[in-house]
Amino acid sequence: MSVRTVLFAAALLLLAVAYFNPHGSATKGPYHADLARTPGVVNPDVTQANLAATVCKHGWTRTIRPPTDYTNALKVRQMREYRVDGSPSDYQEDHLISLELGGHPTDARNLWPEPYPRAAEMDTIENQLNAKVCSGELTLDEAQRKESELKHTDG
Repeated sequence: MSVRTVLFAAALLLLAVAYFNPHGSATKGPYHADLARTPGVVNPDVTQANLAATVCKHGWTRTIRPPTDYTNALKVRQMREYRVDGSPSDYQEDHLISLELGGHPTDARNLWPEPYPRAAEMDTIENQLNAKVCSGELTLDEAQRKESELKHTDG
């Protein structure tokens, strides 16, 4: 088989995969966060110096989490902006920079409709990053950058 034939066959295979699965993998979701719509915004009240009193304090995120009526209305609006189909229950209105990593709780530029099951997978990753920040393995800034990069590239 010639190299040309192999390359042609590979191209056809990639086209077929793209045609039958145009929105991405089932586990990573149909799309990722859009950098223009959802760049991520940090909470100015969370700093490297006050981690023990904020993101590393058990139960702290409950004190700043926005009400569901706010996030549900925003999710419906952002689903239209992102042009995604399905029911709102197919998505979690998620913080691009999670509350566990000092993300802004209510700024719409820090929230986006993340599809399930990827949203549930990301919750685990967010908790792991929080543990690394609280143990001193990562700085807050490093963890925020890792989370942003992940959500902007993998959903």
